[in-house]
Amino acid sequence: MVTTTNDYSHARYSAGVGQGFDGVVRVSVGGYYASGSLLYDGRAVLTAAHLFSGRTGAASVAFTTASGTQTLSTHQVVQHPSYDFNSNNDLAIVWLATSAPTVAERYNLYRATDAVGQQFAMVGYGQLGVGATGAASNTASAYTKLTAANSFDVDGAALKAQLAGDMGWNPLAGTQLLADFDNGSAANDALGVLANKPHLGLGVQEGLIAQGDSGGPAFIDGKVAGVGSYTASLSAGEVRVDVDALSNSSFGEVAAWQNVSAYAQWIDQTMRAHYVNAPTRAQDVQTSVTEGN
Repeated sequence: MVTTTNDYSHARYSAGVGQGFDGVVRVSVGGYYASGSLLYDGRAVLTAAHLFSGRTGAASVAFTTASGTQTLSTHQVVQHPSYDFNSNNDLAIVWLATSAPTVAERYNLYRATDAVGQQFAMVGYGQLGVGATGAASNTASAYTKLTAANSFDVDGAALKAQLAGDMGWNPLAGTQLLADFDNGSAANDALGVLANKPHLGLGVQEGLIAQGDSGGPAFIDGKVAGVGSYTASLSAGEVRVDVDALSNSSFGEVAAWQNVSAYAQWIDQTMRAHYVNAPTRAQDVQTSVTEGN
C-alpha cells in the first residue's frame, strides 16, 4: 500500500488485528504474494485471477488474527473463465482445505451498482511507499497489512471513451472501477484532468494499491465492492499528471478494481457449485444454524 505520508505505523494506516480486517489475507503461489478476502462461507477467498497466470504450485493463504499467523493450504482455484490480459474479469476464487479461523471476519459482497463516486477503504499486503516517490521494492512489506482510503472516480470503459488511443487497453463496460492518487493539486488529479472527474483527494487518508495488493478488497459499508487489479500511469498527448512519469503507484497514477457488483452472480454460482448437495429450491435453503455448529 502506498500512502500519502511516510508514517506507515500511524494508526490511520494500520490494518492490525481486531480492526475488522482479520478476514483480509495474504495469498501466495509460486513465490508471488498478493491479497484476498474471506467470503461469507468461511472457506472461499476472493482474489485476482492474474496471480495464478503462468505460475505453478499450490497456493497458500495466511490469516493474522489474535491467535497469531496461521497459513492454510488450499485445494482448488477457479479463475473467471473470461479473464483476459486486458485485465477484464480479473477474479479468482480460492478454496481453503480447512475452515478459516473462527475469529476472522467473513465478508459479504457489495451488490449495488452505485460504487462510482463513493469513498472506499482498501486493504492489502502490498509494497510500502509514499505518494511523492512511489512503491519501494522491499519484500518485508509482503507481511505488512495496511489500509487507506480513496474514491471511485470513473468506470473503466468511460475512461477509455475519453482517452481512446491514449489508453492501451479496453475495459468492459461496468466491470472496472478506477480511482486516482491525489495529492491535493489539480495538476496531479489524473482523472480530473483526463476524464473531467475533478476530485483533489482525501488528504492524509488517501492511498493507492501497489504490487502485492492485487486481489485485495475495496470496502464500501463493510462489504467487498472491488478487487484490486492493476495500476497505470496515464497521459493524453503532451499532458502528464504523474509526478514522476513512472508506473510505481505515485501521485497522479490510477488504479483499477474489478467491480464486484458486476460479478456477484458468477461469484454466487461458483461458490454454490462447489458444494455437494447444494439446495436447488429457495425453500430448501437452511436459514438458521444450531449453536455450536
